[in-house]
Formats: sequence, structure tokens, C-alpha cells
Amino acid sequence: MTAATGSLHTVLGAGPAGTSLALELARRGHAVRLVDRAGSGEPLGGVERLKGDVSTVDGALATIEGADVVHHCVNVAYHLQVDVLPGIQEAVLGAVARTGARLVVLDTLYPYGETHGEVMTEATPWRAATAKGRMRAALDENYLTAHKEGRAKVVLGRSADFVGPRVLNSTLGGAVFPAALTDGEVLALGDIDLEHSYTNILDVARGLAVLGENPSGDGRAWHLPTAPARTTREIFTALGELVGHPLRTVTMNEARPFGPFDETFMNSYAELFYQHTEPQIMDSSAFQQEFDVEPTPIETTLRETLAWYRDFLAARTKS
Repeated sequence: MTAATGSLHTVLGAGPAGTSLALELARRGHAVRLVDRAGSGEPLGGVERLKGDVSTVDGALATIEGADVVHHCVNVAYHLQVDVLPGIQEAVLGAVARTGARLVVLDTLYPYGETHGEVMTEATPWRAATAKGRMRAALDENYLTAHKEGRAKVVLGRSADFVGPRVLNSTLGGAVFPAALTDGEVLALGDIDLEHSYTNILDVARGLAVLGENPSGDGRAWHLPTAPARTTREIFTALGELVGHPLRTVTMNEARPFGPFDETFMNSYAELFYQHTEPQIMDSSAFQQEFDVEPTPIETTLRETLAWYRDFLAARTKS
């Protein structure tokens, strides 16, 4: 059973994931409402923008009124996550529990913690030892318990590090592509000869849309479609071939400010730096087999992302 075309999907959070998801849902023929604190931004065909605050149950209820499916893609400043995200979860869960809307949650790999190179599947134990990892694991336990107890209908979609159009604050984002295009210094974190999974933001959107359309997937976590892991050096080499020159990399073996990543962000990110000192390999084969969705090849992702960054940099230069 799949959600009917034309059902109302409310997307909470208008960052790269929420925006890409809203566009994907509209492309699939759904009515789409995109909610954030501003309620404004670039025009998106087929998408209604709405100003809203989901930090309280009443605020969340106002934004999801009439929705058949709610997609939770809200994020906050990195250093505020541990303090703020649990309250947002409580509000959003409370709202969908009252309305009966299904809840699709964009999730991370943080609950797994350090894996020492073990391939991450949905069966990998949660061994997070960091503050953010433990917080994310607690949120996920709350989501799945709410579903199990019948208080809400919930499904989780986990992604590796984002890459793709609109993605700026990622280790394969604003500290890489602009410098690659201008022959500047490209940030390399940790050991770039380790395999590392990166999820195309458009695959994140497709994956969350599929979960929103398929209640059969509810009650568990799924790994969203992600191309086979490559070493970051291989990705940088491929990127250099696309821009016509080898990348000039600056390698950091600890979290320090660089480019778009300021001191506040990097201080908060330091506890997760293990992601660059051990392989980060995510397996999304369960999702691919269940829903017949293949990830975008990394070479295609790099070409599409470069094209977006060219336009982004050109527009910024004009302004």
C-alpha cells in the first residue's frame, strides 16, 4: 500500500534536505507545504512555503494541520543540537500523535558511534559514546517506542554525509567545491585513504519521499540509498579530473576552523572527528532491494554538484 498521489506532505525544515525533499514530493504529484521559521526563500514550483515554529506542540500542530505525512528535516546550529533537538522531537511527536499523520524522520549515522571500519547496516549495534551520538540514539529510541506503542506512526531514514546541490555545511561541500573550481585550498579531514560513504542529497530526498509513500516501511530505521563507499582521495581525484586540474588539499588531523567551518562549529564537531580516522562505510542494500531504488553513481553526483556550485558562485559574484 502506498500513499495516494495528491496527499498533503508537510516538510519541516527548509535546509538542503528539506528543500530537495519538497521539490521531489511536488514532482511526484503531492501537495507540499515547506515549513521553517522564515517562511520565505527561493520560489519552489508546486511548494507552499509556511512560517512556523515547531519547538512547541501547539506550534507544530499549526504547521502540520491537514497533513497526511509529516517529514521531520529540522536541524539547528551544531553546538545547540544536544540542548534543542530533544524538545523539537517532543513537540513534533506530540503533534502527529494528535493528528494521526505519519512521521518520516531524517536521521544520521551518529547512534552507531565508532565502528572501527565495520560496514554499517540497519542491524549494526548502537554504541555511540559522544554527546551528539547518545542524544541521537535516545531520540531514535523514543521514535521507535512511540511507534511500537501505537502513539504515532514513524519511520526513520538514515543518511551518510551529504553531498550535492545546495549542500554547503558538509565535509564534501562548501570547503571543497568552490576551492576545486577556483584552484584554491580544498579541505581534507583526517585520513583520506579510508573509505567514506557520502549520500547524494537528491537520493536523500528520493528516499524520504519513498518512505513517505510506503507505510509498509514504518516502525524501523532504513539506510537511504547511498553509492558504494570510496576513499575520499579517490573522490578528490575524480573531482580534479572534472575541473581539469589536481586539487590542492590542506589536510587537518584535528578539528580546527577552516573556510565555512568556524571555531564554534569545529569545537562542537571535534567529538565526531573519529569519522575521519576510521572507515565510514554505510550499506543501503536493504532499502534498495525493498523499494527498488538505486543510488546515484558518485561520478554523476560530482558533476551535478559542480554544476550547481558554478551557478552558485556566479550568482554570488553578481550580487
